[in-house]
Amino acid sequence: MKTSTELIEQLGLDKAITLDHIPNIDLYMDQIIQLFENTYGETKRNDTDKVMTKTMINNYAKAKVFFPIKNKKYSKEHLILISMIYHLKGALSINDIKTTLEGINEKTVNKDIDLEAFYNSYLQLSEKNVESFKAEVNFQASEVKKEVANLEVEDQDYLEKVMLISTLVSTSNLYRKLAEKLIDELESKEV
Repeated sequence: MKTSTELIEQLGLDKAITLDHIPNIDLYMDQIIQLFENTYGETKRNDTDKVMTKTMINNYAKAKVFFPIKNKKYSKEHLILISMIYHLKGALSINDIKTTLEGINEKTVNKDIDLEAFYNSYLQLSEKNVESFKAEVNFQASEVKKEVANLEVEDQDYLEKVMLISTLVSTSNLYRKLAEKLIDELESKEV
């Protein structure tokens, strides 16, 4: 089995759409898709996967996950929100994402938030999360190796992979459940 460090390096966790990547002019949908493809294309699991599609963006617009566009063009604020949606969609439903970003959308439209500063803070925290993630995965891999060694069975490499997959999914579920609980609190405050 490849080491956890080798596997993590293949994930492209350093990839992000920063404010420097987002032009100060409004973009058409095809330009947004190209920006996401150029930034995250290497991180796809399979070559046939799409990073972002017109259908995805249209579905986000129909669900009102971000405020309406003007003249078929997306502003810098739209791109920031679409980038956040891109990251949230891996763990949350479209309704949970809408609930999460509803207040941000409203504050953006009312100019009650510096969305660029908020996004930069989000990106900084994400970078710190990557470092914590690397340390945690290395710790989990070490613990898995010890547990499987205690089983004294053949094909330990296979069992280590299955155990690490199970452990990572279990941890992921814990984070998702806590995020959902926080979303529920957001919803209860809106009522």
